[in-house]
Amino acid sequence: MSNRGLAVVALFIVALLVGLDSFFIIKETEKAVLKQFGRIVRTDIAPGLHMKLPFVQNVSRADGRVLVYSVPSQRIQTSEKKFMNVNYFIIWRIADIQRYLTTFGGGSQNPSLVRDDAEGRFSSLVANALRDEFSLRTVQEAISGERVMVMDEVAKHVNEKTLLEFGVEIIDIRIKQLDWQQDVRDSVFARMRAERARDASEHRARGSEEAEKIRAEADRTRTVLLAEAYRDSQRIRGEGDATAAATYAAAYNRDPEFFRFYRSLQAYREALTNGNDLMVLEPDSDFFRYLKKSGGK
Repeated sequence: MSNRGLAVVALFIVALLVGLDSFFIIKETEKAVLKQFGRIVRTDIAPGLHMKLPFVQNVSRADGRVLVYSVPSQRIQTSEKKFMNVNYFIIWRIADIQRYLTTFGGGSQNPSLVRDDAEGRFSSLVANALRDEFSLRTVQEAISGERVMVMDEVAKHVNEKTLLEFGVEIIDIRIKQLDWQQDVRDSVFARMRAERARDASEHRARGSEEAEKIRAEADRTRTVLLAEAYRDSQRIRGEGDATAAATYAAAYNRDPEFFRFYRSLQAYREALTNGNDLMVLEPDSDFFRYLKKSGGK
């Protein structure tokens, strides 16, 4: 290839590189600024295709979407001087891209490094605000309905600083988990177990007391029923004996001789049932009078 051909190819390559570096594309999810020799000359560039000076100007980009930063567990003290572990997350977005890029990253063109720097900076503000709020409240207030109010207050307070200083808007802060520290948790569980054991002992004691009351009442009722039944049986037996005696008396009064005869037959039946019995009586004994004479006289 001749020198002229090489020159044409070189010019084409240079023109291609210049053309490629003269345009840039901003996505819908991005925010960007245009820099010239490290100085920002254009901010808040709309999404789409744009032109720039090749090799002189460059584009710095950042994620323009709403972002979520999950903060590692923080150790926070309540007004009762008790420490708790708090896990929470921060919802944020870039409000001022120029201030954001000039504040974080130390001029780095790597969006991930800039974002890490930003999250580390404003998360420390959130942690300090949380400590201040929780230090004014008890554990019960921290885990109750006031927790939402506390987080809203912290988000509002921190957002005022981050907007002014960092160009970052704190949209929301929410707690994922609020728990005791391990040593405190062990003591809490031990106290809970002791309280449950005490409650169980009280219930058992009350149950034993009620059982004794029920047994005593049952024994008393049984004694009363037996006494009343014995009384009634004796009364009925006495009434029966009286009726029988009255019947015998009436029968005896109606025919005394027949009654004596009937009783003598009963005596004979009882005395002479067994043939092996031996009786020694005088022949003229009154026992045999109804056997001597049919008239019984």
